[in-house]
Amino acid sequence: MTRGNSKLLVDARWLKQHRRDKNLLLVDTRPATDYWVGHLKGARHFDPFPFHYYDTSPRGVAEFIAQLEWIFSALGITGRETVVFYEEQSGMRAARCVWLLEYVGHTKVRMLDGGLKATGEKLVTAAPRFEPMAFKAKPREEISATYPYIIEKLGRPEVQIFDVRSDEEYFGERVRAKHGGAIGGAVHEDWTQALGADGMVKSARELRERFERLGLKPENEIIAYCQGGYRAAHAYIALRHAGYDNVRNYFGSWAEWGNRDDLPIDHPRRKH
Repeated sequence: MTRGNSKLLVDARWLKQHRRDKNLLLVDTRPATDYWVGHLKGARHFDPFPFHYYDTSPRGVAEFIAQLEWIFSALGITGRETVVFYEEQSGMRAARCVWLLEYVGHTKVRMLDGGLKATGEKLVTAAPRFEPMAFKAKPREEISATYPYIIEKLGRPEVQIFDVRSDEEYFGERVRAKHGGAIGGAVHEDWTQALGADGMVKSARELRERFERLGLKPENEIIAYCQGGYRAAHAYIALRHAGYDNVRNYFGSWAEWGNRDDLPIDHPRRKH
């Protein structure tokens, strides 16, 4: 039986037990309009959607890290607290934030599995007061992939690319960049297949069986990508939960790869 790596996920029961912990910091990742309608008491707000960043060149990565330092400093994060991101369910916004904060070196980052729907808490409209802090990034390059890194690894049997976009995007029927298609040799499955009907991430055992049926090998390095690194961040969490230890998020994803003319593109076709 696969125990999985549940360090990145906490549930409503865990939240209830730790609600009064002094070092617990909640961040609501929904759109601002939803936050002001009602959120968990004490939750700060950060919607990652306006902060798209796709350039994974060396200069781009440096700018990306600087942006993240600014964001997490503004949120009052020091690196010493336990940060729990949430949204309505176990979605891509919260997952993106978990990956971002882990990428810049925070060691206690979690996603609230099931989100608001699972807590049953009474929501509030008052925002908490807090002071900005000086967050300093310590980038973990081993959980990120850039386009030069992927070019170097393409075709190696010990590295697998995982495309978690929709079928329409993967097969080039919905083009959201200059070019349609996929990164060559990518294993494909829509990211939502990692979620149960209850909006929670499926069990480690279910996910492990599903990923292995797709051909993703636990001993390999897995590089997830989507359009902008959000769905891929969710796949990163799902893979880690399933016991895959060597996982990277290509945060540039198709928004970068599909808009360049110098990168190899595959054009998979549906089987009829």
